[in-house]
Amino acid sequence: MTRFSKLYERERLTIENRLSKALKNRKPYSLYKPAAYILESGGKRLRPLLVLFSAKAAGGKFSKTYNAAVAVELLHNFSLVHDDIMDNADKRRGRPTIHKKYDLCTAILVGDSLLSVAYEFLLKDAGIKAAEILKSFTHGLIEVCEGQSMDKDFELKKIVTIEDYILMIDKKTAAMAEMCCNIGALIAGASGKEVKALSAYGKNIGIAFQIQDDLLDISANESEFGKFVGGDLIEGKKTFLFLKALEKARGKDKKDLLSVIERKGVKHEEIPKFRELYYKLGVIDDAKSEILRYSGKALAQLKFIKEPEDREFFVWLTDSLIKRSK
Repeated sequence: MTRFSKLYERERLTIENRLSKALKNRKPYSLYKPAAYILESGGKRLRPLLVLFSAKAAGGKFSKTYNAAVAVELLHNFSLVHDDIMDNADKRRGRPTIHKKYDLCTAILVGDSLLSVAYEFLLKDAGIKAAEILKSFTHGLIEVCEGQSMDKDFELKKIVTIEDYILMIDKKTAAMAEMCCNIGALIAGASGKEVKALSAYGKNIGIAFQIQDDLLDISANESEFGKFVGGDLIEGKKTFLFLKALEKARGKDKKDLLSVIERKGVKHEEIPKFRELYYKLGVIDDAKSEILRYSGKALAQLKFIKEPEDREFFVWLTDSLIKRSK
């Protein structure tokens, strides 16, 4: 492990520990036991770590930012619980989703409670910048909800452009990463230039992260990925790769892609056919180019970070995110 990966892992474990205590001793257990269950499912904890390292890059301390970091992860999990309900998903990170393990009403309340407790934690670190921080946090929440609404709209629309898709992931994924960096910088008392730069980093790396997710879903090594590839095709999702393929395809290839929209997805045994089509049309390379473009825009913001070590950390983080295998 590199020194930066060790630092990331150390702080990730700190966040895990704080999340495990976030709902402890709260009652009723019928609400907070299921809420704790969703927080136990782990993950990269990227969003809270963006809060922490943005604060550090702006001259702040981790110790002054942990509650805000927990807050954004609670917010993220609120969105996951409600997304799973809307998608009627059975599993989340290999475990039964809340509405499947418990029931629908419990899941709705769990999502609501996670969001409410998130504000409670955020206020602990907000200090004199409370108004700005609450505004940023709330704006991020609104954007996530708008992005999820757009994503659901795409399921019914036959025509979705790549521009539509980028706007959707800008709201659903990138806005939260942007908000995390913004809040970390504000808590640390960053200058206006630093706040703007770190926020722009978060936004652009968020878009790159989501397109990388789209790419991994069709091109990843299944044993490393931890789940079968092609899930987006099976669900009929209009990802960057699908929309780019539809834009470039002609003749029978275009008819095959249009049939995915008509059928609202493909069968599992059809995945190799469409994977081969993606390679044939060059959309795998198109996605890689787009990931590099947005990650480059994120890296361009690092010139506003004062300490070389902090800049190096964000370079390492960017590289880790766009080269990950799962």
